Amino acid sequence: MQIESIRIKNFKCFRDVTMKDLPRFCVLVGANGTGKSTLFNVFGFLRDSFASNIHTALAKQGGSRGFQEVRSRGAEGGIEIELKFRISKDEPLATYLLAIDEQDEQPVVSRELLKYRRGRHGQPWHFLDFKHGTGTAVTNELDKVKDIKDLKREEQTLKSPDILAIKGLAQFERFPVVKALGTLIENWHVSDFHISRARPEQDAGHAEHLSAEGENLSLVTQFLYNRHRTIFDTILEKLAQRVPGISQVYAKTTEEGRVLLRFQDQSFQEPFLARHVSDGTLKMLAYLILLYDPKPHPLLCVEEPENQLYPTLLTELAEEFRTYAQGGGQVFVSTHSPDFLNATTLDEVFWLTKQQGYTQIIRAKENAQVAAYMAEGDKMGYLWKQGFFPGVDP
Repeated sequence: MQIESIRIKNFKCFRDVTMKDLPRFCVLVGANGTGKSTLFNVFGFLRDSFASNIHTALAKQGGSRGFQEVRSRGAEGGIEIELKFRISKDEPLATYLLAIDEQDEQPVVSRELLKYRRGRHGQPWHFLDFKHGTGTAVTNELDKVKDIKDLKREEQTLKSPDILAIKGLAQFERFPVVKALGTLIENWHVSDFHISRARPEQDAGHAEHLSAEGENLSLVTQFLYNRHRTIFDTILEKLAQRVPGISQVYAKTTEEGRVLLRFQDQSFQEPFLARHVSDGTLKMLAYLILLYDPKPHPLLCVEEPENQLYPTLLTELAEEFRTYAQGGGQVFVSTHSPDFLNATTLDEVFWLTKQQGYTQIIRAKENAQVAAYMAEGDKMGYLWKQGFFPGVDP
């Protein structure tokens, strides 16, 4: 999947912004409070809305006042999120629109629309169109329909107007296009990794993917060791190159049914537990497990990966994010690190500024001065430190 553009209206600090022609690897720069985390919150909100409903997702973002707290301050009207994307490179451009408003002081989906454009001309085909819990969805396979007159639409009513239609209809094989989008959103990964969550022992279990907060790190390590040994060996080799002394990492299940993550330092005979290793070691292991996942996420969002990591490690880490993106999983990263930025290209960087209380997003390649310096061989991180990103500094 690749998101080619995103439009956000009335969502927290985003009064009305659009990011167009998005690359597979997007890097965001901005002062604290300019909206980097909020952009990731948009993706998290969509995923949470799909997993439950918009009422729950809004409460997660804005507490008990939900809609009122999430809607931009001073704004009128509803919240809108619009994504233009391709499910795969050869698929037509699709648009998914989600509009949310209040009815009787309760949040509702006022409009949900999924449409595809076939070819360069003509109106896009509406595959899903719902308002306040009722609407229609197309049951045809996308690649088998050549004329809009051949679309087979089925009317549906959801049990509640705060449920996404793609959530309900994605459960049925007869709505293949909706099912494809739902599967993609369900597998987005918005990282909120906490080192304190990754250190404790875990109850024995099964986990194939690193969780958002990383509390299942030992379980995923065990899974990769047992089921994907080649990938595990690659992760261990790269960790050993970046963390002096580390020669082995493994997960051991105790008699009490707890899984312990253990690290072997080549200088010592006895291994030591995760609670005794450095923050940087745990975080690097988590990133490597995330980036070498046998089944990559279609969308990966990571905030400030430079925290707890030595600066010289960031160039290679940035390249690994880019490789992950080129392999099919689009990546969004926010950073405050010039070292990380130095590993980016002109096309990949956006910076965020606040104007009259709302966020604006500027693309680096659209700034003539920055583009000229980069063409002469300068690096993005140095330009940022020298003040060439207008409006970024607090």
